[in-house]
Amino acid sequence: MRVQRISLAIILAVIAAVPAFAASGKRPAPTGAWAGAPAEYTRFTAAELSRGFLALAFGSDLRLGTKSNNIRRFDTAVRLHLVAGGNDARTQTYRRIAGEFAQKIPNLNMRLVDDLSSANVVVRLIDEKDFFAAMEAAYGRETARSFVAQTDPQCMTSLKSQADGKAVRADVFIIVDQGDEVFFDCAYHETLHAFGLSNHDDRNAWTTLNQKRTVGYLSVYDRAMLTLLYDPRIQPGMTASQVRRILPHAIKDLHLDLRLGPRLAD
Repeated sequence: MRVQRISLAIILAVIAAVPAFAASGKRPAPTGAWAGAPAEYTRFTAAELSRGFLALAFGSDLRLGTKSNNIRRFDTAVRLHLVAGGNDARTQTYRRIAGEFAQKIPNLNMRLVDDLSSANVVVRLIDEKDFFAAMEAAYGRETARSFVAQTDPQCMTSLKSQADGKAVRADVFIIVDQGDEVFFDCAYHETLHAFGLSNHDDRNAWTTLNQKRTVGYLSVYDRAMLTLLYDPRIQPGMTASQVRRILPHAIKDLHLDLRLGPRLAD
C-alpha cells in the first residue's frame, strides 16, 4: 500500500542565532500522544537546529563493524514492512505512525509493503518475553547479546549502510506489551534511527533521541531534523565539514517553506 505524501506540516520559525534567543512557542503534546507526553516547542534558533542536526546525524553509540563519521541515510525509496505481533491495536497504531512519517517528511519516499523480501526497513512488533529470541534469530546469539548489553532492551534498531553512506537495510524491534509510554516512545524513537538519525543527544532538551526523556510523538524538532537529513543537498557519505557549509542554506529554506500559508498548519 502506498502512503500518500504531503508537504511538511510544521509550525516552526527559525530566527537569528543570537545567544539571547532560545526555543519558544511551547504547546501541549499533539492529539493521539500517550497521556503523560510532554509539551513541545515549535520555534528554534538556527544554532539550535544546526547543533542538534550535527549531533544526531553523525556517529552512533551502538555500532558494530567499521566506524563511520559520515551521513547515513536512504537515497532510494524506503519500503517498510511491518511484522505484526502482540495485539491488533498496536499494529494499526504503528501503521498510523509510519504514515505520519511518510506524510510529514518531504523527500522521504516511503511506503508500506506487504512483501518482506522487497523491504529495506523491517519493523517487528513483539512482546517483551520474545525480545531476545527475535534479536537472536535476526543476528545470532553473540551479536544479540552485544546489542542487549549496550541498549535499552525495550526497543532497538540496526541500520546497515555501504561505505558511501547509502543505507541499505534497517531492522527495528519494538516491544508492545509494556504500556503506552514504552510503546509510543520506542515507536517514534526507533523509527527516527531507522531513517538515518543514528545518534542520541542527551544534552538536547527537544529531541526524542534524548535517552533521559520520554516523548512518544513526532515532535516539531525531530520533524525538522529528519527534513534536513533528506534535503537533496545533504547526501549520504558527506562529512560534518561538508554539511556545515550547507546547513545555513537548508535551514533558511526550511524556514521559508514553513511560512507558505494555512495549508501547512497542523
